[in-house]
Amino acid sequence: MNEIIIPSEKIPVTEECDICVIGGSCTGVFAAIRAARLGAKVVIVEKQNRFGGVATSSLVNMWHSLYDTDYKEQIIAGLTLETMERLAKRNAVAPFMNSKVYGIPLNSEELTIELDEMALEAGVKIHFHTFFSSAVMEGGKMSAVIIQDKTGRKAISAKMFIDASGDADLCVSSGLGTYIPEHIQPPTTCAKFSAWDFGDINPYELIMEHAEEYGLPEGILWGAFVPPHNDVYMLNGTRVKGKNPADADALTYCEIEGRRQLRAITDIFRKNLKGRTPQLNALPSYIGIRESRHIHSLYHLKGEDILNGKKFDDAIANGTYPVDIHHQEKGGITFRYLDGRERYSRPGKKAVESRWREEHPDNPKFYQIPLRSLIPVKSKNVICAGRMLDADKEAFAAARVMVNLNQTGEAAGVAAYIALQENIEITKVCHEKVRKILKDGASCIMDL
Repeated sequence: MNEIIIPSEKIPVTEECDICVIGGSCTGVFAAIRAARLGAKVVIVEKQNRFGGVATSSLVNMWHSLYDTDYKEQIIAGLTLETMERLAKRNAVAPFMNSKVYGIPLNSEELTIELDEMALEAGVKIHFHTFFSSAVMEGGKMSAVIIQDKTGRKAISAKMFIDASGDADLCVSSGLGTYIPEHIQPPTTCAKFSAWDFGDINPYELIMEHAEEYGLPEGILWGAFVPPHNDVYMLNGTRVKGKNPADADALTYCEIEGRRQLRAITDIFRKNLKGRTPQLNALPSYIGIRESRHIHSLYHLKGEDILNGKKFDDAIANGTYPVDIHHQEKGGITFRYLDGRERYSRPGKKAVESRWREEHPDNPKFYQIPLRSLIPVKSKNVICAGRMLDADKEAFAAARVMVNLNQTGEAAGVAAYIALQENIEITKVCHEKVRKILKDGASCIMDL
C-alpha cells in the first residue's frame, strides 16, 4: 500500500468546555441538555445538520410506551416525556399518557426543531455539519478532540467527554476497548410515502409476493402514519444483511443497497396496482443503524438480566421493549417477551408462537439498564451513551430502542457532571448520586 506522510500540524483550540458530547442523536442531545441544565458548559458535535439520530435523520418516527407491561405504572419520564409533551402541544405525536398503545408515532420534522429549541434553551453550544476526527490523549486521559468543519480543523478541549457517536468512535480513537458482535442486527433504510391507500390489498403481502423477482431479502415490514394526519406513511421494510456499518466501505454499500430496495418496492406498487399508487415522498439522510461496535464496560448486560427483569443498584433506565432479534441468517424477527412468550414473525406469513420459558404467575413488568454498562473499562473521563452499551445479543435486542437509549443519555450527562464537580474519574462516580439527580430531574428512577 502506498503511503503519504502528512507533516505535523498546529491545530487551534477554538473552544474550552466542561463536557464535550460526540454525537447528536436524542441520546447525545439529552446527555448535553441534562449536563447543561446542571450548570456545566457543554459543547456537542454532530455530523448531520440536525439532532435526533434515527428518529429524525433516519425517519424512524416511532417511540414506545412509557408504561410497564400492564400499562399501569409509568416507568419512563425525564427528557423523553418532556419532549413528547412539547410535541403534543404541536399535535405532532400520538396520544401517549394513560395509553395502552405500545407504539407511539411522532413527527420527525417537528422533533428536529423541538430538539434545537431544547438544546438552545439549556445553553448547549452546537456544532452541526462537524465531523469528529480523533481524540487527544495526555497521560492516559482525554484532553481534547480534533474536529473538522467547513472552516477547517480545530480542537475542542474539555474535562469530560461523552461518546454518543453510536459506533463508539470516540472510544476507539482513545484506545478504550471495543468489540464487534458475531451477530450484528442488520440496518434498515426507512422512507416516507404519500398516497398510502391500498383498499382491500395488503401492501406487505403484495411486497413479499414479488420480493424474489425484485431481489428483496425477507426481513420485516411495518410502518406508521406521520402525525397529525394520515397522508404520509413511514415504511420500515428493507434489510441489508452481512455488513458492519462501522466499516466505511460497508456503510456505503448499505446506503446504496437500502435505497435500491426502496425503489424495488415502489416498482412493485407501480407494476401491480391500478390507478393512483403510493409515491416515494422522502428518503432518510442516512440509513437506520441498529448495531455496530460495543464497548467493554464495567458490566456486560445479559439477556437473562433483561428477560428476568433483574433490578440493579445502579439502574439508570427502565424498559419494556421485548427482545427483538433481526436475523442475518434467515428472514423475519424473533420476539421474546417478559411473560415467557416467544414469537417468530415473517412478513406475509402467520407468526409462529412458542415459549422461551414455562408460564409463571409472577412475570417482571419491566427491566433495567445499569450505569456500569455505559462506563468503559479503564476510562478516566469518557462515558458512553446509546447503542454502543455493553450487552450480549439478547440484552441488546431489547435495550437498543430509542426510549431506552434516551435514558442512557440523560444518565451519562449526569454522571459526567458529577465527575466534573468532584474532580474524580468516571469509574469512581457514585451511582446513588446519579440516580438522585435523575430523580430530582423528573426521571422515573425506581426505589429498589
